[in-house]
Amino acid sequence: MKMRKTDIIVVNTGPLLAWIIALNDLSFLTRLYKRVIVPLEVCEEIMVGGKSGLGISDFMRADYLNKRKDNTKIASLLLNYLDKGEASVIQLAQDEDVKTVCIDEIVGRRVARLSGLKVTGSLGVLLRAKQEGLDINIKSIIQRFKESGVWISEDLGNWCMEQAGEL
Repeated sequence: MKMRKTDIIVVNTGPLLAWIIALNDLSFLTRLYKRVIVPLEVCEEIMVGGKSGLGISDFMRADYLNKRKDNTKIASLLLNYLDKGEASVIQLAQDEDVKTVCIDEIVGRRVARLSGLKVTGSLGVLLRAKQEGLDINIKSIIQRFKESGVWISEDLGNWCMEQAGEL
């Protein structure tokens, strides 16, 4: 399966945190996209930080991200099925005619596709980065994810390693 390239993407909380776990950095995104849009609702989720505060400082330093400062006017139908972050990603993409979103959660991905959007996930973006010359090891990233509690299905992990030539 060949991934389609896109210049603009709207990103959810999970992938941003996964990339921080994987690479301790988000700047690789500038090599892949002209614009990475982060809805205010996603910014707020990250800034809450959970128990560990994971990702807050990395996210705050990432001034190359297009971090929105206004609330997204989310359709109630989206909020019936998704959390605010996922719903805002889909709504903002639709409002601004952005074709691709990055969401890891299954229900969010399904709703995004039903909304006519192209969907990628944290591993899909990392795989694209590797294919475009970034020196990363998908197999070790998947291991890091597992050690950090980021769930990846075995099938998806194997497919990504195969695509990366690491299986």
